[in-house]
Amino acid sequence: EMLVGPARAFFMDEISNGLDSSTMFKIVKFLQHMAHVMDTAMVMTLLQPSAETFELFDDVILLCQGKILYQGPREKALDFFELMGFKCPDKMNVPDFLLE
Repeated sequence: EMLVGPARAFFMDEISNGLDSSTMFKIVKFLQHMAHVMDTAMVMTLLQPSAETFELFDDVILLCQGKILYQGPREKALDFFELMGFKCPDKMNVPDFLLE
């Protein structure tokens, strides 16, 4: 994978294939820093991100069968689903709950 820039937006599809969670965290942390410093938008798809990696995102879009279930600030996703009647169990991490 290679980023070529400068660009106003980057689109990345499933960049975590074949990577362990520690490496994925470091890559997303770098991309987060880059997005904030360069005032760039980054859109990426991730399959089963760790809780630590999920926490790095400012906003999330959750899709199911091609339809948007939630779009907005990452930290408000749980509140939204709780309003819809879906409460995250105490011992479950947020990304796993949202994937279910």
